[in-house]
Amino acid sequence: MEETKKSAQEFLNLIKKSKRGKFKVYIGMSAGVGKTYRMLQESHTLLKNGIDVKIGFIETHNRKETHDLLAGLPLIPRRKIFYKGKELEEMDVSAVINARPEVVIVDELAHTNIEGSKNEKRWQDVIEILEAGISVISALNIQHIESLNEEVKTITGIEVKERVPDSIIAQADEVVNIDLTADELITRLKEGKIYQPDKVEMALKNFFKSEHILQLRELALKEVASQVERKVESEITKVNTIKHERFLACISSNANTAKTVIRKTARLANYYNSKWFVLYVQTPKESADKIPLDKQRHLINHFKLATELGAEIIKVENSEIVKAIMQQAEERKISTICIGKPHFSLIKVILATNIFNELLKKLSSSDIDLVILS
Repeated sequence: MEETKKSAQEFLNLIKKSKRGKFKVYIGMSAGVGKTYRMLQESHTLLKNGIDVKIGFIETHNRKETHDLLAGLPLIPRRKIFYKGKELEEMDVSAVINARPEVVIVDELAHTNIEGSKNEKRWQDVIEILEAGISVISALNIQHIESLNEEVKTITGIEVKERVPDSIIAQADEVVNIDLTADELITRLKEGKIYQPDKVEMALKNFFKSEHILQLRELALKEVASQVERKVESEITKVNTIKHERFLACISSNANTAKTVIRKTARLANYYNSKWFVLYVQTPKESADKIPLDKQRHLINHFKLATELGAEIIKVENSEIVKAIMQQAEERKISTICIGKPHFSLIKVILATNIFNELLKKLSSSDIDLVILS
């Protein structure tokens, strides 16, 4: 009976997928590389070929060459919202779905909608449109991908607040990198094609430093290569199948370490196109009536982040942490366990930390790898 239900669900998922719109995402290393320009160019090409394409939301940032491309493209009127005494505009999701174009252009995928909107994020609007059977072309910068947030912050010193879960990018049928050299991008900036003249000097001293651009460019190229590899893995049947990776990220109530472990495990799972889990072992000293409120809040936020990145959350109560980890690893056929880097030397950990030492002993007799994430 259970097998029949599973088979029926799989078939239902196939039907839903066939009815779903196609999803194309343009990715760039930063603002100004030409993502919006390329989307509008593609819109004109589609229109000339008889495809019903409409603009759901576009942000030209007053760039003349981009704005000029809007001429001749049908626009779906935006929804006007009064917020804090101001009239603001958002994409009208209902109007897009009711118009039923074959393709809709939706810029700024990472955008946070105005308070009171149906969905908190624009990527949620896009999912709704796709599920209505309408294809979507969208765009975002590499720094808006959730699991790359810490890496981008390390490179630029700036924490990007608006982010998109990796699972959304993984749903894309096509991911295209809009690439420019650092020199080309800086030239565009100096020519006033990205920001207003009064903002150029500040941008050159901060985000648009040549070394920053080079590192962000590398991230963008790697991300698109990873997405292509994922697509190949999922769509091309191989004669010699390799071992399927399954990752288990083990977190504690330590706020900083947990966030790092979750994001880096998400990157690994995304690279291998594999299932992954986040495990929190609640010991008696961190039971619901004993754990401090700030740690409890951090854990809730970490579970939310992990879920957005595509993980399955496992929360177990056990006084023996290693036993709980190994039990979950065996039950879920885990290939790799990921833990955070201890805050003191590895030698001291091995010699003095019973939990770590016991985990190493257990893993030495199994076929499970251990990854220590710094």
